[in-house]
Amino acid sequence: MTLSQQSLFIPYRQGQLHLRQIKTADADMSRPPILMLHGAMSNGRVFYSDSGRGLGCYLAKAGFVVYVLDTLGRGLSTPKLCAGANHGQGEVIREQLPLVQHYILSLHQQVNQVHWCAHSWGGVLMASAIARFDFFQTSVASLLTFGSKRAIKVRSFKKWLMVDVAWNKLAPAIAMGHGYLAADRWRMGMDNETKASLNQSIDWVRGDWVDHDDGFDYAQAASQAAVKHRWPQAWFIAGIGDKVLGNPEDVRRMIDECHFEQVNYTLLSKANGHLHDYGHADMLTHKDAEKDHFPAVKHWYLVQN
Repeated sequence: MTLSQQSLFIPYRQGQLHLRQIKTADADMSRPPILMLHGAMSNGRVFYSDSGRGLGCYLAKAGFVVYVLDTLGRGLSTPKLCAGANHGQGEVIREQLPLVQHYILSLHQQVNQVHWCAHSWGGVLMASAIARFDFFQTSVASLLTFGSKRAIKVRSFKKWLMVDVAWNKLAPAIAMGHGYLAADRWRMGMDNETKASLNQSIDWVRGDWVDHDDGFDYAQAASQAAVKHRWPQAWFIAGIGDKVLGNPEDVRRMIDECHFEQVNYTLLSKANGHLHDYGHADMLTHKDAEKDHFPAVKHWYLVQN
């Protein structure tokens, strides 16, 4: 089955947001599409490749129309991050996700909902947007995350080294020197971070779930969304080999903090019948994922349509 991949560009501020559309020629445009969002120090390439690998391509082959977002400055979005860029994660929640959601719905006028899928910190941003906006509580069909946690409370030497030292101290020092976190240059990740998004994520990982720009209380909004039965159905996937960035215990804590009513939780491990004890990135990028847990993801989406 031949995949069609094209890059769509949405005007935003003084640049453009890149949205990768992946589908087959006979894709059903009347079926709710899927929007995918990357995590910190990353971009949309975690979900797709030109050769047709990745979860985005896999689901497109099953008949879904998939969209993969590069947030401002990441991937093919322009302008690229540089010294002086002052936007943070708040702009993703309050501006970029609403803009992209409206754009996708304009391309699929037979539907009024979009499935959301995220890796790592992208899941936090998507959950924040749903908790904050009534529009998303009605227009998001489901939320599926891989290795997403809002806070890191697990304790270990590896966590101390990766988070307390590298992320909380070394990364801000690098960002101060360059004017932004040059994560690709320092081999810390796939893509770069602004100082604002870096500092905001540091605060959220170790503190309260409150917007840095306007003080909006996401934790309270998440609780209220649950009371009003406004959360979409959700599925959180964790890897037993993910010791720090999406530790299963922290993933479970995020589920509890959001107060989901309809939520599934899966731990990818050999003990649970999977081929590998997956870690933070390879739960999406491992060559065996397409024959291991991706089929269950495809089935989950198919039964919702």
